Amino acid sequence: MAEKELSARLRTGDFGSAGSRRLIRAGEIPAVIYGKMDPVHVIINAKEFRMKKNSFTETTLINLSVEGEKDHRVFVKTYQEDLLKNIINHVDFYEVTVGQALRTNVKVELKGIASGVRDGGVLEQVAHEIEIECFPRHLPEVIEADVTALQLNETLRVKDLVVPEVVKVISDPEAAICSIKVVKDAAAPAEAPAEE
Repeated sequence: MAEKELSARLRTGDFGSAGSRRLIRAGEIPAVIYGKMDPVHVIINAKEFRMKKNSFTETTLINLSVEGEKDHRVFVKTYQEDLLKNIINHVDFYEVTVGQALRTNVKVELKGIASGVRDGGVLEQVAHEIEIECFPRHLPEVIEADVTALQLNETLRVKDLVVPEVVKVISDPEAAICSIKVVKDAAAPAEAPAEE
């Protein structure tokens, strides 16, 4: 999968909430890289992050280029956003270790129009992600589930998903992803009592 790019610089001082507020006012975001080593405090450009964040999922591998330091291959773990002020207060990154398999959840996207829907059923997705294990370079952003052959009262299970051979599925193979439910007819209105 193609990596996204993001630039940063080390945060070497002015820690604490007052320092963070100063960074935010200057159009920057305080951030921390977590992983196997000690946390690394960095500063990222708010405009760049906001422009790119909609393309970042929990499984998007990002090459975080830290000025004057080595690059870090990371995921966005969480970020704190103030929706009223339209600002991002903080970002947490999680660093992956090259050559070491990782476990994570990946989103399941349904594709196609199910045959059972054409016959009047309703498609109900009960699981929106599954747990997988693979090397970072093989991590899919999404797993697509083709539902076109799904009939009324049928269920698509984890074991039915088509995943690359390099990806190991950890989730229960019998767990349901989606199913086609029959729409129950509305109850017929009760008959009016006969007049005497």
